Amino acid sequence: MVARFLIKTAAAGLAAVLGMGAIGDVPARAADRPEASVVMVEAHVPADARSAATLGPMRRGSGIVIDKGGLILTIGYLVLEADRVQVADATGREVPAEIVAYDHETGFGLLRAGGPLRATPARLGSASVMAAGQPATAAAPGVVAPAIIVARRSFAGGWEYLLEDALFTTPPIPNFGGAGLFDSEGRLVGIGSLIVGDTVGDGTGPPGNMFVPIDLLPPILADLLAFGRATAPAVPWLGLYPEPTRGVLMISRVSPGGPADRAGIVPGEVIVGLGEEPIGQLDTLWRRVRALGPAGVDVPLRILSRGGVRDVTLKSRDRRDWLRLERTY
Repeated sequence: MVARFLIKTAAAGLAAVLGMGAIGDVPARAADRPEASVVMVEAHVPADARSAATLGPMRRGSGIVIDKGGLILTIGYLVLEADRVQVADATGREVPAEIVAYDHETGFGLLRAGGPLRATPARLGSASVMAAGQPATAAAPGVVAPAIIVARRSFAGGWEYLLEDALFTTPPIPNFGGAGLFDSEGRLVGIGSLIVGDTVGDGTGPPGNMFVPIDLLPPILADLLAFGRATAPAVPWLGLYPEPTRGVLMISRVSPGGPADRAGIVPGEVIVGLGEEPIGQLDTLWRRVRALGPAGVDVPLRILSRGGVRDVTLKSRDRRDWLRLERTY
């Protein structure tokens, strides 16, 4: 129902995206065609990397060239803890790439191509002007697909990830990691992160993709280029992975040697509160944890297990200190 309505309201805009009639009869410049800035990203991650068991040692996705010096914006999990990265343009030309930065809070990763690529830097737009029903284009290597904005809303991930204003589109594209989302004028408005079963978030939406809004990049870009990370204080990291399950937050796994592991928390237990406050929603949990202060702050969790309810205080830390990034940059 939702998908049918959105498709009808965006039909005219989609025609423009597909080249069946440009807005105002002004043809799109070649440089503004989404596929012109897309490259393939391949990363090799050592087997002993913290993320290798969950994300794999070989990762492949997309990246978007954003400047004439070969700076490439991608989704960070593709290159997290990688020791080698290759990028390839639409002609198949491959060059090595340097990992410039990784930012967990946004999910962005930055690369620098080690040689010339046949790619045109994308112009940056703004996700803030994208609204439900508007047409867009999703682009990845070998894929240029029309999309419709279904929603702009918050997104919380079990890996201690929170976006307050993510973009959700339909229909889904399969090779979403690092894909570009472009507006009707060919400007980059988001970077692909996930495929989701419900883009609306209430159980009524069609399947689609979640994109990280490009608006999160400019405020941290100078830091990423200079230091490889944002210089704002790191948020508290707990080293656990809660999954919403029948109205509760069940812990699916814990990070070896992380704060939760050291505190004796094990998979299968349930987070029922933060201090005295009952907690049942993932986004609420991450907001409340962040409100306590930066990494290093004590985080009081109330945990339910077969033995009953117990209070556990976790000494949070900076997630980057747990990752094995020394081989990366």
